[in-house]
Amino acid sequence: MKNIVSILFCFLILHVVKAQQRIVAECTVVYKVETQNPANASVQSKATKTVYIKSNNARIDLVALAYSQSTIYNKTTATASIMRTIGGEKYITTLTTAAWQTLNKPMDSARLVLTSDSISILDYNCKKAILYLKDNSEVTVYYSPSIMPSVREYEYLFKDIPGFVLGYEMTDASGVKTMFRATQINLYNPVPASKFDIPTKGYQVVNQ
Repeated sequence: MKNIVSILFCFLILHVVKAQQRIVAECTVVYKVETQNPANASVQSKATKTVYIKSNNARIDLVALAYSQSTIYNKTTATASIMRTIGGEKYITTLTTAAWQTLNKPMDSARLVLTSDSISILDYNCKKAILYLKDNSEVTVYYSPSIMPSVREYEYLFKDIPGFVLGYEMTDASGVKTMFRATQINLYNPVPASKFDIPTKGYQVVNQ
């Protein structure tokens, strides 16, 4: 009887947490992207990342000095388009559902560990989680459990994170750490539907 009461209590707590979580179906989030080189302990601004969400659509714009990439993902069809600009050249790759699954399949083996640690990002209390990848690397994730994007698969690695990811850190084989941290979040202004239009001109088609 005691075990049954404990199980029911845990179920009730989870139900209350889910009830308090807000599903965000329209938003714009801007992240700063910085790198930290262990060789000289310097921190440098590397790029900016902007995420747009509108209903079942998501777009990620990553902009660096000589390179930019936009990924548009449609949750309804589970398809995506990736547009890259390198120098003056523009390329587009369209991914079918099967191609999207194949591209992200290596991340299916990631092991997620939730912790009790937390930090504040843009006044959101963000919990810490760690993703252990198949290649033995780790990704530290900071997410707000109070909000959840309506589209989670646009960043496939984070699809099982129980909240909105507002920061994360990863380290490559040479020890260089890349840090993503949200600097702006807008949950109220509408996102133009045109953000999710797939360009039909000006891009070279690259097959996956």
